[in-house]
Amino acid sequence: MKTQQHTEPKEIILTGDRATGPLHLGHYVGSLKQRVALQSTCEQNILVADMQGLTDNAHNTSKVSSNILNVVADYLAVGIDPSQTTICLQSQLPALAELTMFYSNLVTIARLERNPTVRSEIQSKGFQRSLPAGFLTYPISQAADITAFNATLVPVGDDQLPMLEQTNEIVRKLNSLAGKTVLKECKPLLSNASRLPSTDGKNKMSKSMGNAINLGSSEKEISAAVKSMYTDPNHLRVEDPGRIEGNVVFTYLDAFHSDPAYIAQLKEHYQAGGLGDGTTKKILEECLQDMLRPIREKRAMYLDDKAQLIEILSKGSQLSREKTAQVLFDVKGVFGLNIL
Repeated sequence: MKTQQHTEPKEIILTGDRATGPLHLGHYVGSLKQRVALQSTCEQNILVADMQGLTDNAHNTSKVSSNILNVVADYLAVGIDPSQTTICLQSQLPALAELTMFYSNLVTIARLERNPTVRSEIQSKGFQRSLPAGFLTYPISQAADITAFNATLVPVGDDQLPMLEQTNEIVRKLNSLAGKTVLKECKPLLSNASRLPSTDGKNKMSKSMGNAINLGSSEKEISAAVKSMYTDPNHLRVEDPGRIEGNVVFTYLDAFHSDPAYIAQLKEHYQAGGLGDGTTKKILEECLQDMLRPIREKRAMYLDDKAQLIEILSKGSQLSREKTAQVLFDVKGVFGLNIL
């Protein structure tokens, strides 16, 4: 007699990016490599967050609309497979906006203003005197995204943990209102990768600050970015001992070079003296050129066939509309609004 095998249900992942520019090496290290690895073992959904991109770009809408297909091309170029991962467009899922409206009745303005991630973003974007309402309610919109897909795992960095905490607060409030479990709480999936600094060493790598190396950067752009990288300002002569702490070149070598033992030897040499910044930058440039060349070529190929990108996004959005509509129906029921 055959015994029936029970398989554990796959974890459901919701992740994504705002469509405000092409993706860069920070995205690659922080999330894209992880997504490629997870797509064969989890039910993964990637949201191109065009509506959330407008929360601080409503004055420049083309910054969002012109980058939607760029982001999709970046996904495909690094190895995200639309047959394994659902790629969808936020503005094509009406359930997300409706859920945001329902959840907004469960959250106070004071709670939104206490969210440390929101406070930090308000400060960095200079919104202290003219804060868009859409930006303040970003955590509610993100909660709608996560719960609409019944996501159990959400890949985030440490700075995004308060957003997930607020999502789970909303889930508990709605379940309490319903008297039963309607929505699932989610868990963070923290990346093991260190946050990649900007090329100038002053901030995190950012699309808007011009301190990033994009996945589609040309050979000349990569070369220029590496040559301008922050090293050790006190390493004035080749024979002088150098510091690797805070040295962006070595941070990138740690992140991207395929031979850690070789990099360990370089560090020892640099710290002892006798190794110039020009040499270390040349080693890094060769590494990045080799890594990004196939990604750049694939990305260009996908962008040459925009119809294919639109078809992938359309199919993924249609499938996601069906998933998210059911969650919206259940939430409406909690508020007693399923009367038609």
